[in-house]
Amino acid sequence: MFNLSDYDYHLPESLIAQAPMVQRDRSRLLHLGRATGRPAHRRFDDLPELLAAGDVLVRNNTRVIPGRLLGRKESGGRVEALILDYAQGAARKVFTCLVKASKRPRPGTRLIFDGGLSATVVALQERTCSLAFESAEAFEQVLERIGHVPLPPYIRRGDTPTDQRTYQTVYASRRGAIAAPTAGLHFTPELLARLQATGVVVADVTLHVGYGTFLPVEAEDIRDHRMHAEWFSLPAATAEAVNAARQRGTRVVAVGTTCVRTLEFCADDQGRLAERSGECDLFIYPGYTFKAVDAMITNFHLPKSTLLMLVSAFAGRENILSAYAEAVREGYRFYSYGDAMLIV
Repeated sequence: MFNLSDYDYHLPESLIAQAPMVQRDRSRLLHLGRATGRPAHRRFDDLPELLAAGDVLVRNNTRVIPGRLLGRKESGGRVEALILDYAQGAARKVFTCLVKASKRPRPGTRLIFDGGLSATVVALQERTCSLAFESAEAFEQVLERIGHVPLPPYIRRGDTPTDQRTYQTVYASRRGAIAAPTAGLHFTPELLARLQATGVVVADVTLHVGYGTFLPVEAEDIRDHRMHAEWFSLPAATAEAVNAARQRGTRVVAVGTTCVRTLEFCADDQGRLAERSGECDLFIYPGYTFKAVDAMITNFHLPKSTLLMLVSAFAGRENILSAYAEAVREGYRFYSYGDAMLIV
């Protein structure tokens, strides 16, 4: 279970969702029991029937920045930059970026973008560049005006103005992510209100999804893989809500792998939490003992990815691969804009 090939599966390309559902909460929901491994087919807006009063639903309120910039080198060649570390502070205007160009730009190269925005390459790293940005207006404003939504590479189309709304959870409030916490894309304000009306407690954490999302696992023994750290914040109110659920015997339901990692990173051996912020580099794979999370809402993940390893740790690798095979047979939509699972 530690070989990379143990987390491979076949997915027809036709099942990779290229666009969101018209109604977020009308996506399909594969309901999977951890103990039995038996799947049931539901719809996402059935969720109030599947959770119980006193359950704590923990969601990630990070907000995706329009951090993909299209432009050219001063010499004329086309260039594309993706800001990776915006969460560390927009005021400084020097960011680590992934840069695509016909030739890798050297330090001192000037890049010209739309809207009066330019950047100078100040340093090179192994896979990234440090860019110092200059603009006449506030950087946040120009980014909102000219930046593109950083859709994942398996969505084989350009971004549209619609993606600025749909590739964002309805509760996104803290800017800094370069990819959406996609399990949360299925929620609507109406569905959240229905859940709260049944007695479900809703609580927030922040984890700004970062560069590690784009990095494949290259180690044949997955235990040799190292996660990139991502900034997180666990508020006192959320810690108190989780601790109260633990005390009364109700469930902690994490919306997405980002919430799972944040809660598990912060939990003590009894699953208790305290207010905390910092950088999370927790890599969860089979053999991990969960301390804080009792149930999980998640999308379907790429083969050989750390996210697939995490859900395999939670529900068992055989159960997950069997459920994925069932989802393929049933024509579920996969990945960011796809359908969801509830693992209990």
